[in-house]
Amino acid sequence: MAKHEKTVEQTEKSRFLIISEAANAYGERSFDNYAQIRSIAEQIQAGLCGYLDHERKCVFLVPPQGSFLEQNYGSAAFSVSGKGFLPLEPISFGLGIRVSETGDFLRVVLQCRKEGARIDVQVEHNKTYELDLPLKEKELNVVLEGLYQHILHWFTDRTERYDHGNYGTSDIGFDIMRIDKGS
Repeated sequence: MAKHEKTVEQTEKSRFLIISEAANAYGERSFDNYAQIRSIAEQIQAGLCGYLDHERKCVFLVPPQGSFLEQNYGSAAFSVSGKGFLPLEPISFGLGIRVSETGDFLRVVLQCRKEGARIDVQVEHNKTYELDLPLKEKELNVVLEGLYQHILHWFTDRTERYDHGNYGTSDIGFDIMRIDKGS
């Protein structure tokens, strides 16, 4: 009987070791995922700040949701912050971007997904940029110009909609549409 108990114990230990090894591999990959995405986020934040205004700090890494202050939040700027065991999943972060002389900020949320030797960066469910690793300055500049255009379009589009009377939405569950009575 003692022989049987030892066999069960050895089997359980080997199964535990198999799970432990799988968990360690997962942990290594999840840390690599976070480190790669954080590096890209920091390069985008610093690059966009210089791209918009060399004179003052105007772009901060902020949480993708909730209120934020005019500061970089470090690891708290990422969607995986505070989750304990670092999950292996796409990661979001926010850019708090100063948009006025009076201190108004716009948050732009980016979601990053590592795909092999590249990171896909999606800007607010719109444009996705495929960045090869390590990130090259030319690719970074494409992202910076894209973010600049995204922010500019956000304001100009809403202003144009207002100017043409097409900026409101319906509160009763359907869109109000303008119908041309032309020919």
